[in-house]
Amino acid sequence: MYTPIVATLGYILSPDGRQTLLVHRNKRSDDQHLGKYNGLGGKMIPEEDIYTCLVREIYEEAGITCEEVVLRGIINWTGFGPFGENWLGFIYRVDRFSGTPKLSNEEGDLQWVDVTDILNLPMWEGDKYFLPLVFDDDPRVFNGYMPYDNGQPLDWNYTRI
Repeated sequence: MYTPIVATLGYILSPDGRQTLLVHRNKRSDDQHLGKYNGLGGKMIPEEDIYTCLVREIYEEAGITCEEVVLRGIINWTGFGPFGENWLGFIYRVDRFSGTPKLSNEEGDLQWVDVTDILNLPMWEGDKYFLPLVFDDDPRVFNGYMPYDNGQPLDWNYTRI
């Protein structure tokens, strides 16, 4: 039976569009993501829709309010979690926000990173496949499938509609 964990992942752009706000997961020694850089987001709760989840998670993690958001893609990550869980991720780009981002949260330090340098950071290997699609100029949403095994992507397929 397929019962994925539904979650959001948001990449917040700086006002000039040249940088994105990432969390450097460096606070919890038991963190599956320890040492990696990631977008902001998290698991959807039963009382909300996916957009509300994104807005809530961004506010909780960065202290800012999303004002202009674009759905960039949806990815089915099978076998991704620490116990081989399946995840269904909705990937957003936050093009405009209000407020001043926090410097850190319980997961790690928040850092502005040049979009052109993002692929040079320590991150999940699979992120390097879809991140260019988050920041490119193609307005179509991508729909991807990325199976994982032992923390490594096995394949990457996507379509754009």
